[in-house]
Amino acid sequence: MAQLSLKRPIIFFDLEATGVDHAKDRIVELAMVKIHPDGKRDTLTRRVNPGIPIPQEVVAIHGISDEDVKDAPLFKQIAHQVYDWMKNCDLAGYNSNKFDIPLLAEELLRAGIEIDFTERSLIDVQQIFFKMEARTLSAAYRFYCDKELENAHSAEADVNATIDVLESQLDRYKELAQDVKTLHIFTGGEEYVDYARRMVLKDGHPVFNFGKYKGRKVEEVFTQEPQYYDWMMQADFSLHTKQKISEILNRMKLKKLNSRG
Repeated sequence: MAQLSLKRPIIFFDLEATGVDHAKDRIVELAMVKIHPDGKRDTLTRRVNPGIPIPQEVVAIHGISDEDVKDAPLFKQIAHQVYDWMKNCDLAGYNSNKFDIPLLAEELLRAGIEIDFTERSLIDVQQIFFKMEARTLSAAYRFYCDKELENAHSAEADVNATIDVLESQLDRYKELAQDVKTLHIFTGGEEYVDYARRMVLKDGHPVFNFGKYKGRKVEEVFTQEPQYYDWMMQADFSLHTKQKISEILNRMKLKKLNSRG
């Protein structure tokens, strides 16, 4: 079976949560499988008390109830362990670029840990599937591995299925490179500014990717309507989005001061 060409460890991971809103929802289970360049695998799986009720409609999907996690640690209690375990590793998952990466970043920021994934390669196995075949993880597992996915929506079952799917994809699509950096580019889509993708890069400039100013340069909007920044800071956007718009505004102020000098 085809293997990834690794220059450093890569972590395949999956998160189960209270919902799909990066700003509001919380992790209830995480599973991480670290694959080393020599093929050795390490696993970290933890249940997490989200500190908020888990909606019944969500329990029906992943099977984790308030009772199941009432004695589990809060994420902030294991945040440093998770952060240290992830150091110097690339990251991969299924729909991870749009869900797991933003949610994990948000939880780390809530715990007071600054995280920057820009120096890492990020592989979203779902994007390979969507670009080649387009289905769900269970269908991908059936299609590529000729097996039924048992315990779907258990974080550890999902993450191991994701590894199997990627290895089968590398076998099937000979045109896919086996190195992490190339797969990062192939699965990454547009360049984003914040993990929630409220802003993306266009011609090197951050532009809004939502709402009435979609497609407009962030600096241009903040110059013409300064209160839009204030509204975003007070609204229910993710901490990482607020961090990035503050960085943009600070750069604008610095540029203005330098031009006066």
